[in-house]
Parts: sequence; C-alpha cells; structure tokens
Amino acid sequence: MTMFNFLRKKIGIIGYGNMGMAIAEGLKDKYAVRVFDKDKNKITALKGIIAVDILVDLVKQSEAIILAIKPQDFEPLLAEIKNNLQDKLVISIAAGITTEYMQRVLGQVRVVRVMPNLAVKVGQSTTSICKGAFATNRDIKFVVRLFKYLGKVFIFPEEMMDAATAIAGSGPGFWCDRVQDKPKDKWQNYSLEHFIPDLSLAAEGVGFEKKDAIALAISTTMGTLAMIRRSGESLEALKAKVVSKGGTTQAGLEALHNTGLIVDAVKAALLRSKELSKKE
Repeated sequence: MTMFNFLRKKIGIIGYGNMGMAIAEGLKDKYAVRVFDKDKNKITALKGIIAVDILVDLVKQSEAIILAIKPQDFEPLLAEIKNNLQDKLVISIAAGITTEYMQRVLGQVRVVRVMPNLAVKVGQSTTSICKGAFATNRDIKFVVRLFKYLGKVFIFPEEMMDAATAIAGSGPGFWCDRVQDKPKDKWQNYSLEHFIPDLSLAAEGVGFEKKDAIALAISTTMGTLAMIRRSGESLEALKAKVVSKGGTTQAGLEALHNTGLIVDAVKAALLRSKELSKKE
C-alpha cells in the first residue's frame, strides 16, 4: 500500500453529534471521510467531508466504520448494517458497549473499542483502545495511528475500559468542579500541584499501573485545560457536556461533593460505568 493510498483510506462515521463531528473534522485532511446521520440537517454544507444519505451506502463505501452513536441506538443500528460488514473494520466509541456484545450480534467481525474524551474537539483527546477477538494487530496499529491525530492514545485490556472511562471520560467534569472557586490564572498551578497527583492516585486505586495512571492523569487534565482555553467556554458549559443524567460523571460528582476526594469520585464513576455496561 502506498503512503498516498494509506492516507486516503476511506473512513465512514455513523453519527454526526459532538463526538462524530469532532472526529470527522480531525481526520478529514488525512483520510477520505464520509458521514451519515439520521438528522440530515446535521450533514448539510460540509467542507472536506462527504455526506451520505443512505446508511448502507456509507458502510459499503468505507473500509473502516466508526460508530459514533448513543448506546441505546446500537441494537437497531447493528441489525441494519450487519450483513454489509465483510472485510470491514468496525470502531465503536460508545461507552459501555463491549466487543463481546457487538460480536454476538455481528458475528466474526473485526471490532475495536475506542473511548475518546471531550478534548478530541481540540486535538487533545485522552483515548483508550482495546481489541475484539477478531481484530488483528494491524487493525490496532491503524486505530492507534487514526486517533493519534486527535490526541494521546492508550492501549488497555477490555476489562480496564470502564476504569479508563472513569478517569478520562469523567475526569474533565471533576476538574471543572474543583477549579470553579479558583481564579483562572491559578488553574494550571492547581492542576499540576493538586489535581494531577490526586487523579493519578485515583487511577492507581482502580487498577492502573503507576506509569499509566500518571500518563492518564496528565493527558486528561491538560487536555481539559487546553479545551477550555481554546473554546472560551465557561466551566459550567464544559461540565454540562460531560455530565449526563444517571451517567458516570454525575455519580462521581455526587461522591466528590460528599467526601471531597477525587479517589471517591473515580470509584463511583467506575461503579456506574460497570452498571451501564452492555456486555451480552
């Protein structure tokens, strides 16, 4: 495969919400990106991205398909595309949807599970990756290269994906909560001196090795800081984007407000992530 052909690999993205849009924008200069969304208004007048009106057409035209939809929409979507996935790589970014679940529905399809976080919008994502039973090492290398365009990438066994969600997915919400009573010019010092050490210890507490715990904490925190600086959004607006009713971040914040400890926030977020996980 020539370098030119590799760079123009055809990527299909199903779902053009916040995450799907951010991934498409981050990849469009390197790959041939196609997108589909049920809401056609979301995919009009795109620049450098091909809008596809029919879901099955997008699947047929793509070599790798990124599923950027809500977990509750997975079952009907998988049923619709399952007969068109021969020789395709399926990449899921949905929280709590395991590779085992997707393989049970789709059969022997190459699946990679990916968990980016909100900082993907500014190319500073903290992204965790694990492979399904039928994905190859070449698939993993490709997905790593893909998401390195969007930030920092970590490879973990699937049993650590809920913990990664508790750190990188909910961490931005915890950071917003902790700095809201501090002046902006103190945010970086607070992050370096207090939040990163606390989040690193919390990551160790839920099973990460020390080196990975530190790297996850640094990437999550500095990505969040970069995102709020570049976007100009308020802390409240940013926190609202990572806090969903009944979700992992909300559970973590409740624990944080009770004890004031990041480690308790992370443990609560991990428990909620496991409760929400669709394994079978």
